[in-house]
Amino acid sequence: MTTAAAGADDFRDALIRHGLLIPMGVDGLYGRSGVFEDVVERFNALVTAAGQRDRAEVMRFPPALNRRHFEESGYLESFPQLAGTVHSFTGGEADHRALLKRVAAGEDWTAGQTATGVVMTPAACYPIYPTLAARGPLPAEGALVDVYSYCFRHEPSLDPARMQLFRMREYVRIGTPEQVTAFRSDWLERGEALMRSLGVPVTVDLANDPFFGRAGRMLAANQRDQGLKFELLIPITSADKPTACLSFNYHQDHFGLAWDLRTADGDLAHSACVGFGLERVALALFRHLGFDPQGWPAPVRSVLWG
Repeated sequence: MTTAAAGADDFRDALIRHGLLIPMGVDGLYGRSGVFEDVVERFNALVTAAGQRDRAEVMRFPPALNRRHFEESGYLESFPQLAGTVHSFTGGEADHRALLKRVAAGEDWTAGQTATGVVMTPAACYPIYPTLAARGPLPAEGALVDVYSYCFRHEPSLDPARMQLFRMREYVRIGTPEQVTAFRSDWLERGEALMRSLGVPVTVDLANDPFFGRAGRMLAANQRDQGLKFELLIPITSADKPTACLSFNYHQDHFGLAWDLRTADGDLAHSACVGFGLERVALALFRHLGFDPQGWPAPVRSVLWG
């Protein structure tokens, strides 16, 4: 076991021992205690306050996405290893009897399941783009959306900072290249200032998404070369490999092209977002400030609890 893996296991065990996470028998899938949830909600409220002056349109979606929209997004081209589909039983009585026999025998019973019209949401912002495209061209000032959702990514791990189901809060800017790059630059500063107010060590660094395969390595290199993605990193389970807790992404016209989303001038819309990993931020606070929020430094408690 590597040092990083040992650190992840130790931290996970400590979180469970203190009752903050509740293991569910599947790597990366946890229940959360009331204390953990309170920290998540306090931080989520802080994110709301930080973006209040921007008057973003609020949208809230379930953790499932229209399968057709998912296919149109291009996600499977880049991240097939992370996708989660939803299947269901569609057979008759004979099929049902056969299914129950397989369950009773401890055999695989999933072969008879059929893909439904929904998939698990991989990122909170994905439902926004077809929603806005259906309205027609954007107004001259573009659009700004506040979105919050549970998300799923199939990467089972004992590292508590790599959950399969987690919550993501985002502010998403859609408009001209100038509008969205100005938004991202602004939030790079605002996001770092917000996190430093919580007394945890942070760094901001150039990053890339985990694109799949050999072609994906080229996409990742291109993403870095163009400076399309930055991450705010905090050591959680490893000092050598800190965890991305916030991300600042410029998608260029990727989603505009996918859904023919246009600006007021008829050009393809560009988009950018700032994303907050709520569980990861909570984990960072427990790691650096202790497992009992009652004992956290007064300045941090003042920021979160007022």
